[in-house]
Amino acid sequence: MRVGLVCPYAWEVPGGVQAHVRDLAEALIALGHEVSVLAPAEIPEPGEPSDLPPYLVPTGRAIPVPYNGSVARVAFGPVTKKRVRRWVRDGGFDVLHVHEPTVPSISALACWGASGPIVATFHMSNGRSRAMAAAHGVLQPTLEKISARIAVSEPARQTLVEHLGGDPVLIPNGVALARFARAEPMPGWPGEGGAIGFLGRFDEPRKGFDILAAAMEQLVRTRPGLRLLVAGPGDTDAALAAMSPAVRERVTMLGLVDEPAKERMLRSVDLYVAPNTGGESFGIILTEAMSAGTPVVASDIDAFRRVLEDGTCGALFPVGDADALAATLADLLDDPARRAVLAGEASRAVARYDWAQVAADVVAVYETVTAGTTGVVEDTRTQRLARLVGLSTT
Repeated sequence: MRVGLVCPYAWEVPGGVQAHVRDLAEALIALGHEVSVLAPAEIPEPGEPSDLPPYLVPTGRAIPVPYNGSVARVAFGPVTKKRVRRWVRDGGFDVLHVHEPTVPSISALACWGASGPIVATFHMSNGRSRAMAAAHGVLQPTLEKISARIAVSEPARQTLVEHLGGDPVLIPNGVALARFARAEPMPGWPGEGGAIGFLGRFDEPRKGFDILAAAMEQLVRTRPGLRLLVAGPGDTDAALAAMSPAVRERVTMLGLVDEPAKERMLRSVDLYVAPNTGGESFGIILTEAMSAGTPVVASDIDAFRRVLEDGTCGALFPVGDADALAATLADLLDDPARRAVLAGEASRAVARYDWAQVAADVVAVYETVTAGTTGVVEDTRTQRLARLVGLSTT
C-alpha cells in the first residue's frame, strides 16, 4: 500500500505529533508499505547534505503561532499550498493520512486538495474551546471529506466529539519498546545519590519544569548526591539562573537531544518526572520512560492518569503541588522495592503501545477505507469551492 502521511508541525522541532508521525512512518515501512511524509521543514539547497529522512518531503520553513497553550510551528500560504497540491497530485497514494486537520497548517491544505480515502488522526485535548466551537462551520467541509477518524486517547476523542462531532476509533500513540529497553545508561549515571529526569520544553509553563525545580529545592537539603538530568529545547541560561545555587549545581542540561540520546537519558535516571499542568492528550514520554524501565512520577492530569492506570504503573501527585511532588520523590528514592514494582507494572502495561501492534491497527483502518476505491486524487472541484467561499489560501 502507498501511504501519504501529513504532519502539520515543524519537523525539526521536537513534539508528540512529530514523533508519532515519524515512528508510524518507519513502522509502516518495516511492514512493507511505501510511505511519503509531508511536513514543514527547511528545503535543502541542491547538492547540500540534509539530515531529513529519505521519506520526508519538506514544504518550507514553519511559522510560530500561539496555539492550545503552546507555540505551534506551522506552514500555510500560497506557496505552501502549491507544494501540498503537487505532492498530492504526484504521490499516487492509496490512502492519505493527515494529522490534526483542524490546525491551520498543511494537514488542512491536504484535505482541501485531495479526494479519495482520507484518514485523520486527532491528538489534541482541549476541554471546552470556544475557538474550536466557533470554527465548526468553517471546518465542516474539510471534516466531511475524511473517511475515518482516529483519536490517540480518550481525552482526544472527547475533544473531537464535543467540538466537531463524529465517532473516532481509539488507537493510542505507539512506542518503540525494544529500542528503549536495550539503551545503555550514560557514563556515571544514575549514581549512588539518586537521579531524577525531565524531558521537554522546560521554558514552556504547561510542561511544569518550575514545579520540579521547586521540589528539587526541598530535596537537595537532605540528599547531597541527588542530581537532576534535563533534556529538551529552551533557554538553558535563563532556566539555571532562576534556580538557587544549591539546586543549580545538581542540574545537568543536555539541551536538544536526538532519539538515541533520549533513549540513553531515560535509562540514566532512577525516576522520570512529568510535572505537566495540562493540555496533554496522551503523554508519549510516559510510555517511553516506561519502556526504558524507569519508574514514572507524573501530575494527576487525566491523560497521564489513564496511561499510568490510576497510579498502578507510576506514581501520581496533585497538579502544580511542588510539596507533594517532593514528598513523592523522597518516598520513592528511599524505596527501591517500590520502584521495582512500579517498573514491573509499567512493563506489563506498555506492551500494548508497541508500534508493531499500533501500526497494524492503523493499517486495518486503511484497508477499511480503501476497499473498492481508486486511491487519492487531486480534488480541483473542492478547491474551486474553497475559493468561492473564501476558505482558500489563494
